[in-house]
Amino acid sequence: MSKDAVDTAGAASRTGATQSPADAGDAGYSKGLKARHVNMIAIGGAIGTGLFLGAGGRLHDAGPALAVAYLVCGAFAFFVVRALGELVLYRPSSGSFVSYAREFLGEKGAYVAGWMYFLNWSTTGIADITAIALYTHYWSFFTDIPQWVLALVALAVVLAVNLISVKIFGEMEFWFAIIKVATLVAFMLIGIFLLATQHEVGGHTPGPGLVTDHGGLLPHGMMPVVLVMQGVIFAYAALELVGVAAGETEEPEKVVPRAVNSIMWRVGVFYVGSVVLLALLLPGSVYTADQSPFVTVLSKIGVPAAGDVMNLVVLTAAMSSLNSGLYSTGRILRSMAMAGSAPRFTAKMNRSQVPYGGILLTCAVCVLGVVLNYLMPSQAFEIVLNVASLGIISTWVIIMICHLVFVRRAKEGLVTRPSFRLRGSPVTEIVTIAFLLAVLGLMWNDPEVGRKTLLLVPLIAVLLVAGWFGVRRRVTKTQDEELSGLTR
Repeated sequence: MSKDAVDTAGAASRTGATQSPADAGDAGYSKGLKARHVNMIAIGGAIGTGLFLGAGGRLHDAGPALAVAYLVCGAFAFFVVRALGELVLYRPSSGSFVSYAREFLGEKGAYVAGWMYFLNWSTTGIADITAIALYTHYWSFFTDIPQWVLALVALAVVLAVNLISVKIFGEMEFWFAIIKVATLVAFMLIGIFLLATQHEVGGHTPGPGLVTDHGGLLPHGMMPVVLVMQGVIFAYAALELVGVAAGETEEPEKVVPRAVNSIMWRVGVFYVGSVVLLALLLPGSVYTADQSPFVTVLSKIGVPAAGDVMNLVVLTAAMSSLNSGLYSTGRILRSMAMAGSAPRFTAKMNRSQVPYGGILLTCAVCVLGVVLNYLMPSQAFEIVLNVASLGIISTWVIIMICHLVFVRRAKEGLVTRPSFRLRGSPVTEIVTIAFLLAVLGLMWNDPEVGRKTLLLVPLIAVLLVAGWFGVRRRVTKTQDEELSGLTR
């Protein structure tokens, strides 16, 4: 049996489009997500701990040029999500890019895409529960509770929410996003007021002078800006959730374009705008990696309980990230399981039409994070964060490769592109892929963290190859059964 035969049969089955899903993993889901849920999932994916907490250390290292780094990485992130949005309108799927990789790159492509995404979110989940435990320790009431206990409680709460129903997940993300957006808007209004009135902040007068008098845009040269790119890319991770969520909404053709198009201005206003304000309010050297830059500014002007408020918001962002990770990996793993490339139990759904098998597998890995918190509480966060960055970069590269193949097939008349499109193909995809691979390569210049992360690539490659040999017979059998069903 040739792969072309499967593709042809699959294409034929979609001519009647609506009778049965092109991806077997899409069957059985409820359409419980509303437009407001998907829009807020898009916002939540664009605003997280990468901004609320990570921007402080990056401003210290890279200086005001960090705003340019956020803008550049944000533009490429938008290209990725725009490409994914076009694929979603071509064929909405809860399997998202894994389903598209299966169609345009074959089962090996879907296998790599799915397991690298699982690597990303399972390790991100460990980072999230570690962060939640650390942020909770900020309040004296929780200080005596071991870090691993707080991590376990956080995981249990978010697991329960995910297993109830997709609507509950959507509501939780909706309110998490509302909190994050309201906090950012409030801070930006305060920052603009301080800037306009020239109100002193920690003994410094806000304005462009803080940039020019402290080394300009690049106080430490270009290399620190290059090295923070990996962290900036990771800050945008989760934008691709829009594609996964589209499979559980009633009108993806209306909801997805709005959500995707709004991402660019949100990046411009919230990320770039916030970093520009931070740079104009205090010198970069004042900010630190262990404190939210927003807390730094607010504490300098004597805002009462600034630390408590921002710690609560950062805690919310980490909970939101963990929530999203369990949601997306559950759907991705089910798509893979239906094709034979993930354990069979990850295809199982409960009465609420939630793929609990995949969610529980991700939780099992996160439990290892609880153990890591017990053994190495001070190092757990950094260890897993760098592994997760490999997963998100590979996922974005695969999305762009899928889009390249999709456009090529559209030119051959095999598929039809929707009116909502990524412009500039194939140049846009090629430049984006080159940029992402360059960010990966430049990690070698960071001997402390980046280089050690890159040394994991050969090990991950070996594990992927070994895993493929373990599942390929089941994948082939599933393909044969699918083909016989389509041609019957």
